[in-house]
Amino acid sequence: MLVEHGLTAEEFLTIVEILDREPNFTELGIFSAMWSEHCSYKSSRRWLETLPTEGPNVICGPGENAGVVDIGDGLAVVFKIESHNHPSFIEPYQGAATGVGGILRDVFTMGARPIANMNALRFGDPKHEKTKHLIAGVVSGIGGYGNCIGVPTLGGETGFNASYNGNILVNAMTVGIADSKRIFYSAAAGIGNPVVYVGSKTGRDGIHGATMASAEFNEDAEAKRPTVQVGDPFTEKLLLDMGAAGLTSSAVEMASKGDVGIELWLNNVPQREENMTPYELMLSESQERMLMVLKPEREADARAVFEKWSLDFAVIGKITESGRLILKQYDNDVANIPLAPLVAQAPNYERPWVNSPSLPHLDASQTSMPDNPLHALKTLMGSEHLCSRRWIWEQYDHMVMANSVQIPGGDSGVVRIYDSQRGIAITTDCTPRYCKADPVQGGRQAVVEAWRNLTAVGAQPLALTNNLNFGNPERPAIMGQLVGCIQGIAEAARALDFPVVSGNVSLYNETNGAAILPTPVIGGVGLLANIAKVATLAIKNSGETIIVIGETSGWLGASLYLQEIEQREEGAPPPIDLDAERRNGDLVRLLISEDLVTASHDVSEGGLLVTIAEMALAGDIGVTLQPPVGDVTQHAWLFGEDQARYVITTKNEKAIHNAAIRAGVFALTVGKTGGSSLTVKPDCTISVEELRIIHESWLPDYMASQ
Repeated sequence: MLVEHGLTAEEFLTIVEILDREPNFTELGIFSAMWSEHCSYKSSRRWLETLPTEGPNVICGPGENAGVVDIGDGLAVVFKIESHNHPSFIEPYQGAATGVGGILRDVFTMGARPIANMNALRFGDPKHEKTKHLIAGVVSGIGGYGNCIGVPTLGGETGFNASYNGNILVNAMTVGIADSKRIFYSAAAGIGNPVVYVGSKTGRDGIHGATMASAEFNEDAEAKRPTVQVGDPFTEKLLLDMGAAGLTSSAVEMASKGDVGIELWLNNVPQREENMTPYELMLSESQERMLMVLKPEREADARAVFEKWSLDFAVIGKITESGRLILKQYDNDVANIPLAPLVAQAPNYERPWVNSPSLPHLDASQTSMPDNPLHALKTLMGSEHLCSRRWIWEQYDHMVMANSVQIPGGDSGVVRIYDSQRGIAITTDCTPRYCKADPVQGGRQAVVEAWRNLTAVGAQPLALTNNLNFGNPERPAIMGQLVGCIQGIAEAARALDFPVVSGNVSLYNETNGAAILPTPVIGGVGLLANIAKVATLAIKNSGETIIVIGETSGWLGASLYLQEIEQREEGAPPPIDLDAERRNGDLVRLLISEDLVTASHDVSEGGLLVTIAEMALAGDIGVTLQPPVGDVTQHAWLFGEDQARYVITTKNEKAIHNAAIRAGVFALTVGKTGGSSLTVKPDCTISVEELRIIHESWLPDYMASQ
């Protein structure tokens, strides 16, 4: 029974000490849920405490339903990212849909109006028998829920790697806007105040969801289908939270944060199935439900509001001064647990860990130079890694609410703040192969890429949320990946004044002992003072100058070029110069604000040539490049993944270079826009249209194939 509940023998003995007796079955379930990895962060908590979580604009950091940052004019942005990995592998449509529903509730329970969704998805090898089925179900689930509830999905990222064959990742992010003086927190208060349940009825779906999310998969993964919740976006739209562990987590968190007790009357809980036990009622993760504490004698007013919208409303308990969680059914006490130790004595492990082995620098001379670099470009742009994601995002409603300024396909999604000309930019980013090669550098890079993607549209980065997806932390090598990535995230967040205000940890992402790539996804949010100045990656006009901001050394270690063209996975990932990231990004935002930039795109996977090709495709205008003659070999210059770089186009080349000199930033003119082809050298050219066909065809062809 302990194994089924994810508890160790030592943890059970601690429970016995807390209760001064053995727990009954319901109490055991409550402890197992609250002490699961998913709810208690027992393997990661001590490391999460090292992250920078404060800043001049931070209203609320980690520990609440979502993070809150002041954006001026009496408004705050509220946001968080969270995983629904295991459920989405077992039942992709409902798993992904309820992941979106859960993160929406995290935001609107704080009093915020959701304005945008994002996601970060990871699937297995396209050749694997389940990959196509999982893509179809997950994308349909995200679109189905988000489209029905009426919140635009503005983008995200999708990656493929064989390590995700048995354990895909579905990370969902929601951003909302709230009155900065009317943020609602989860701490319960007011002895005797009624505890009210609203929303959908409770069923048997999702039971053991939190403990399932804290365990590895094996051959019986399909048998866990009953632990996946079923979502109803129309009911959720009317609610506009009960997350993992359902009533248990909601009641415990509200009471413990308020330093009070709580008594629940389980007979009063609206139920859609007969003869539900206390254990089932407390552990169900049925969706579209909320728990709230009302002011005294306001039950009738609240009931009228919810019944107007045909939502269940029930007074199911009260706040007490006992400091205990007391559950009653048919006037019998079915659980009686002291709240303080239930939370304070949750395990907090110092797992043994080892550093990942250092990899040597891979010099460009150790790689082969293609006869025609455009052959390599076609391979990269037509691969699952860099092909257009249009097939995915066209299934999402990205224009609902009529405030979308930049739709999927750019560096960041941008949404207008209603009744203003200001905007919020949003991005999700991670490069897992960097994190495997060097967790510290990979953690840094995930942060700086999010920072660059916000900067590339002209937004001032505000804060970040993270979703740390790793394998089994009981393995020292995996724990070392987690520790290293957190260290890197902390260093980059501090250097860029980009605090961590919310997040989620998803561990045990492995199947039969094979772990996923370490995938610490960063969700970044930035502020645009004037959406009229938003920058996009599309080349706008012929005859403009193309300039690279930042230095290029031709770093091919751990690059996509090395992986896809040479079929090699070796070498250290590119180093992260945090000072250069800050200088270069600050300059790019300044240039955008002064209307000197006509197009802007950060350089990431695939290097400069891929970046420029994406800009040409977006604008349907060709380019002619002038690769420099020097120490860097041409293929390394074209495909190297050196960091802290942006490609911009401009009508005023001189002003850009003068500004770069003043800022101490390296800037290099590399070509001109114009024509209908991408030309690297006179005998090396490809039409934009041919490249578009290659870029756009892989995903729809793959999904249509038998």
